[in-house]
Amino acid sequence: MNPLWTARAIATATGGEASADFTVQGVAFDSREVTKGDLFIAMKGEATDGHKFIDKAIAAGAAGIVCENEIDHPRVRVADSAEALNALGVASRTRSHSRIIGVTGSAGKTGTKEALFAALDRFRPGKAHRSVKSYNNHVGVPLSLARMPSTADFGVFEMGMSHAGELAELTRMVRPHVAIVTTIAPAHMEYFGSEEAIADAKGEIFEGLEPGGTAIVPFDSPHYERLRAKAEKHAAHIVSFGLGAGADVRAVDWLSDGRGGSLVTAQVQDSLLCFTIAQAGAHWVSNSLAVLAAVRAVGGDLPAAGLAFAEMGGLVGRGARHRVEVPGGHILVIDESYNANPASMAATIGQLATESADRKVAILGAMKELGAGGEAYHADLAAPLVAAGVQFALLVGEEMTPLAKALEGRIDFEHVPAHSAAVGRLKDLIRPGDAVLVKGSNSVGLSHVVTALTNGDY
Repeated sequence: MNPLWTARAIATATGGEASADFTVQGVAFDSREVTKGDLFIAMKGEATDGHKFIDKAIAAGAAGIVCENEIDHPRVRVADSAEALNALGVASRTRSHSRIIGVTGSAGKTGTKEALFAALDRFRPGKAHRSVKSYNNHVGVPLSLARMPSTADFGVFEMGMSHAGELAELTRMVRPHVAIVTTIAPAHMEYFGSEEAIADAKGEIFEGLEPGGTAIVPFDSPHYERLRAKAEKHAAHIVSFGLGAGADVRAVDWLSDGRGGSLVTAQVQDSLLCFTIAQAGAHWVSNSLAVLAAVRAVGGDLPAAGLAFAEMGGLVGRGARHRVEVPGGHILVIDESYNANPASMAATIGQLATESADRKVAILGAMKELGAGGEAYHADLAAPLVAAGVQFALLVGEEMTPLAKALEGRIDFEHVPAHSAAVGRLKDLIRPGDAVLVKGSNSVGLSHVVTALTNGDY
C-alpha cells in the first residue's frame, strides 16, 4: 500500500522540520479519532491544546506528529500547526489528478456528498474520496483534503459557511472542477439577514472553479437567477437541476416505491434514466438530480449512479429509518436529528404525511441561528404539521414557544424545555403503530431521543 504521506513530503508541504523518516496512512487532529498509522496534528484551539494529547495519540497508534514543540516522538515541527494543516490540504490538492466536486447549500449538503461518493465509488471502486461526517469548515475541509490519496480519481468535498467570505476561502483551497449549490433556505439568518444574502454567500463556491469548470444550480429555487448570474462569472458550463420543466436535469416522473423510497424517471440532458432512491422524500429526488448532473460532468457512469441510489442506507441524523419492535407491535423512527431549518423542517414533515401508520408523531427541536425572524419561522411550522395529519407533536426547546401557541386547538402537543425531558415523556406518549419523526438542530440533542427510541430505553 502506498503511504498517504511521508515525513519528507509533510515537511516540504508545511515548511517544517522532520525528526525522522516515517510514513502515515491517515490524518487526524482529534486524538480520539487516531488509529494505527495516522498522522496526528496537534493544534491549539480556543478550548484546549492538542499538544496535551500527543502521548494519547501515540498510544492509539499514531505514526507521526505535526506539532509546534520539541517532543520525543517522530514528528514534523512547524511554527503553526493550524497553518500546517492548511498547507497539507493545499499540497494534497496540488498533487492530485482527481476530478474534484464541491458541494454546498442550506440543506442536503451531506446527503448529496454521500450519494456522489457512492455513485463514483461504484463506478471506480476504491478510487473515490470524500470528506467524512460534516467536516465542512475551516479545519474540516483542509483535513479532508489532506486525507485524499494521491491515487484517487474523484474527490467530493462538502463546504459550509456561517459568514460571508468563508466559502470563498474554502473553495479556493478545494479548487473544484464541479461546484453544486443544493438549495437556498433561511439558515444562519442571524448572520445574513435575508435569503438573498445567503444565496450570495453560497454562490461564493463558484469563485474557486477550475478553468473549464461546471456550476450546478437549483432550477426550482427562487434564487436561481441570482445564483446563475454568479456562476456565469466563473463557470464555463452551467447546468440546472430541478423538478420543474425547463431544468437541464429534471425529474420527468416519480412515485413512491412502496417501501419509503421513490421510483424516478429523470432526463439528464440528452439521456433518460430510470432508477430507485432508497431515501424518502421529494428533497431526495431533487438531490439525486444534482448528483446525476455532477456525475455526468466528471465523466462518471449514470447507470452506476442509479444503482448507488437504490443501495444507499439512511444517514445517521439525516433520514435514517428504524423499525423498532415494541410491546404490542412496532414503531417507525425517522432520524432527522442532526440539522434543521425552516425549509428542511417543512420537507420532512411533508414526508411524514406519506407514511403508512396508525398515528403520526413529530418530535421537533428548536431551529437555531434564525435571527430576528426566528419566532415567525417556528410558528409557521404549524401549517405543515396540520396538513401532514400529525396527531401529536412533542416540542423541545424554548424557541418552540411560538409553535406551541400556533398549535393550540389544532393538534395535540406537549412542550418541554430540553431533550432529557423529551426522553422522560416517551414511555407515556409512544404507542405501537406510530411513525415518529425526530428533527431539530444538532445542538438541541435530539439524537438522545433517537437512541432512546431505537434502544427501547424509555
